[in-house]
Amino acid sequence: MGMKQAIKSLDAFPRTEDHLLQKTQSGALVSIVGLAIMATLFFHELTYYLTTYTVHQMSVDLKRGETLPIHINMTFPSLPCDVLSVDAIDMSGKHEVDLDTNIWKIIELINKLNWIGAKDDEKENHDDADKKLHALGFDQEAENMIKKVKQALANGEGCRVYGVLDVQRVAGNFHLSVHGLNIYVAQMIFGGATHVNVSHMIHDLSFGPKYPGLHNPLDGTVRVLHDTSGTFKYYIKIVPTEYRYISKEVLPTNQFSVSEYFSPMNEFGRTWPAVYFLYDLSPITVTIKEERRSFLHFLTRLCAVLGGTFALTGMLDSWMYRLLEGLTKPRARGVYR
Repeated sequence: MGMKQAIKSLDAFPRTEDHLLQKTQSGALVSIVGLAIMATLFFHELTYYLTTYTVHQMSVDLKRGETLPIHINMTFPSLPCDVLSVDAIDMSGKHEVDLDTNIWKIIELINKLNWIGAKDDEKENHDDADKKLHALGFDQEAENMIKKVKQALANGEGCRVYGVLDVQRVAGNFHLSVHGLNIYVAQMIFGGATHVNVSHMIHDLSFGPKYPGLHNPLDGTVRVLHDTSGTFKYYIKIVPTEYRYISKEVLPTNQFSVSEYFSPMNEFGRTWPAVYFLYDLSPITVTIKEERRSFLHFLTRLCAVLGGTFALTGMLDSWMYRLLEGLTKPRARGVYR
């Protein structure tokens, strides 16, 4: 018996007889409000626990011998697909012209809203030039090409280019232009470099698969030329990235930053307009890891907020009871007198 009494003396939560308890309406109101607050805080803490967060780490990039995937999806409203080519060159000296592996072109009819193009007098000159094609020594294939492209320009044809370029993991550039054409054929089609309109819309440009939270700065970019022509250059800094999901799955990809430069074309320039993407790789790789808070951390926060709410509602109930008791007792005494 002595041992049981000693154990009972350690009870920090002594019970009170039911007939000694007094229940009030104010206590019920405070209890309901307290339960609502505790339920809200519980679901908030549960959501906070189940939500993952990301941790960023940096290290030296040790990858070798891998290729760099470049996903492109662009529209050129004023260049037909027959003249548009995708070329790539890198620091190792590899130069590829008019790439067609994993690259597709779709003809798009674009409404000409002030896009630069041939004027009426230029069209007349083009018509006169058609009669002189044979005299200038163009073969039948070149003549058909020139006539086809001129007709496409007159019909307002544009071109959508999309696909994937697999290049070496070294600095280089790829560009979209009319460089695949013979210079004399291009001269006959456009009447000069100043009439080549490289207005473009970049629907998507990325260097690998997308992960949650990734923002590609060039997506949705629109560049329109009015009464001028020139070359666009996008200088891109690629940062190798690994995204590690909570499931331990690893997604190798890349993110990038970009700056832009436009060089207007003049009549005496020797180059033809183009859209260049000049890229370089950072020697630092970024690892992004998804992590979840520990269950012990969840329990600690849950006990803190629920216990704090319970204690606060208890204090509020005590204050309200004393306030109401203080307001009602004087009235009762006045009635008895």
